[in-house]
Parts: sequence; C-alpha cells; structure tokens
Amino acid sequence: MSYEAEAHTAQMNILKKLLLAPKASFSELQKTSGLTSDSTTFHIKQLVKSGYIQHLPKTLGDYTLTRKGKEYANRMDTDEQVIEKQPKLSVVIVLKNRKGQYLQQQRLKQPYYGYWGHMTGKIRWGETMLEAGARELKEETGLTADLRVVGFYHKLDYDARSNELLEDKYFCLIQGANPQGVLIDTEGQHNEWLTIEAFNAKDKQFGSVQETIDMIQADSYVIKEQTYKYNPEDY
Repeated sequence: MSYEAEAHTAQMNILKKLLLAPKASFSELQKTSGLTSDSTTFHIKQLVKSGYIQHLPKTLGDYTLTRKGKEYANRMDTDEQVIEKQPKLSVVIVLKNRKGQYLQQQRLKQPYYGYWGHMTGKIRWGETMLEAGARELKEETGLTADLRVVGFYHKLDYDARSNELLEDKYFCLIQGANPQGVLIDTEGQHNEWLTIEAFNAKDKQFGSVQETIDMIQADSYVIKEQTYKYNPEDY
C-alpha cells in the first residue's frame, strides 16, 4: 500500500506523533488520530503492515517508527501533514564521438513525446552519480564510455500559458568520451549521433542542450539554474 499522496489523515497524524517523539503509547496515538479505539487500531495495523511503525515488544503497548518509517516521515511537512513533493534527481550525459557528433535521444514517451535532447536517467537509491550514468548509458543505448562528473544543472519547466510548474529536476552533468559498442534503440527512446547543426534542425528540442554543452566545455566545475517554458500540448 502506498502512503505517498493518498495517506489517510489519521495515519499522517500518527506518523507525525512518532516523528516528534522516540515512542508513543496506543492511547497517545488514539488521541492524536481523533478516532475511536477500533479505527485507531485499524490504521496502526496498516502502518505496521507497510513497515512504517513497529510495536516495541518490551513495553506495554508503545510504538515507534521503523527505519523505513523515519525516512518516510522525515519528508513530511509537519504543518500541512503531507509528504512534500520533491525535485527529481537524474543524470544527463553529454557524449561526443570521434566524428564530433553528440549522442542525442528522441523521447518516445510522455511527457514531452517526440522531443530531442541529451540522454538522461534517474539516479537510483544508493547509486553513485557515475554508477547511475554508466548504468543508464548501457541500458538505454548499449554503449559504454569514459565518464566524469563536471557539474550540476537545475532545470525548471513551466507551462507557457498558465505559468504552472511542470517539472523540477536536478541533473548531475556527466561528460562522456571514447564511446564503445553498437548504438541501439530501447523502449521509449530513439538514439542517434548528430552534429549540432543536425540537432538544431529538429522540430522539437529541449532548450537545455546547448547550455549543457557549454557547461562541459568550461574550465571548471559548473553549477547552473535555468527556467524553460513549454506549450501545454507538449507536456
């Protein structure tokens, strides 16, 4: 069961209580939940089943957060009692071959279907930045390369009409060299080696491509933040 955005109010109350105390009794949790004993028991069982709280065996009915529960509840906005939506963390790989072409990827999934840009991928829990880059490169393109981290890029995408924030992403910028292997396509993307001129001829392109190329050519580690606007029908 997921508690990300649809958690019952009583369960969020219980999690908040245990976030702000080393332990709490059933009666304290019931008072916090504002429910009957039976209803409180139900919600506690759901949280125990999900691995967020545990019953302390050597006490008379005390409960505490598990390690999983601490990590989850620590993302809570304790005033609003909701789990805060956080920016996405990914890698973006700028890879150039010996012909001077850049690896570009056409996105064949929503959102931004049909858009061209550098290859990106999510950083998994526990991965280093370079581990994530190497894994994503191999999985999505079939290639390996020499990789190094050269900066960070914060990208904020807005609806051009309503000015609503669509995407909030932090990218670890990775420069790649000496690509090896046979370039392949995988589900959700099409990959090509393109010159900058050929890339600029594409109808749909992410505006961050030239900026990230400029960043990897800098003499020092670069951190940059930029906003972009997209038509709502493209998202």
